[in-house]
Amino acid sequence: MSDAAAETGIDKGRRTWIAISCGAGAIGGAAVAVPFVSTFAPSERARAAGAPVQVDISGLQPGEKLTVEWRGQPVWIVRRTADQVAALAKHDGELADPQSLRNVEDLTPAYARNEARSIKPEYFVGVGICSHLGCSPSDRFAPGAQPSLPSDWPGGFLCPCHGSTFDMAGRVYKNKPAPDNLKVPPHMYLSDTTLLIGEDKKA
Repeated sequence: MSDAAAETGIDKGRRTWIAISCGAGAIGGAAVAVPFVSTFAPSERARAAGAPVQVDISGLQPGEKLTVEWRGQPVWIVRRTADQVAALAKHDGELADPQSLRNVEDLTPAYARNEARSIKPEYFVGVGICSHLGCSPSDRFAPGAQPSLPSDWPGGFLCPCHGSTFDMAGRVYKNKPAPDNLKVPPHMYLSDTTLLIGEDKKA
């Protein structure tokens, strides 16, 4: 083989290795770039934070509460007893906003502007955050006298931080730090046993 032919063979081999090396580099760069770029995409948790939440309420018994998370907030689903529903009509005079007329666009959807503040009187669906300073009230479903509550307490919720009280429909009592009723989130029933929190197109 002549010197020129040998040099040509070497050049071809060199070009081949350079091409292979560049290709490998490009693939490696892409592999590194994929996870880097993916950090800009919203996480599953972030996507789920604003999405409606479907809840099975088939196991919820009268007098019980279920808490789910929607948009980073606790949402209560309370299955009220017949006595608790009946008691809602007996203390309107003690409430700051019994008809839920304040901030209706933010706090109470049209289908919940009733005494029970619900689509179905048996169920109360509310955001468990006090309208005062954002604390989470505690359940005080049992009626009667108990610490921090009056002797004629009908059942409801107590915010332990500053003493605001709410009835079983999330309506705030008069002369309490909380200015508004608890928020009723958008919701709808997909069936008798399935509730969708965060969407109410069919409600």
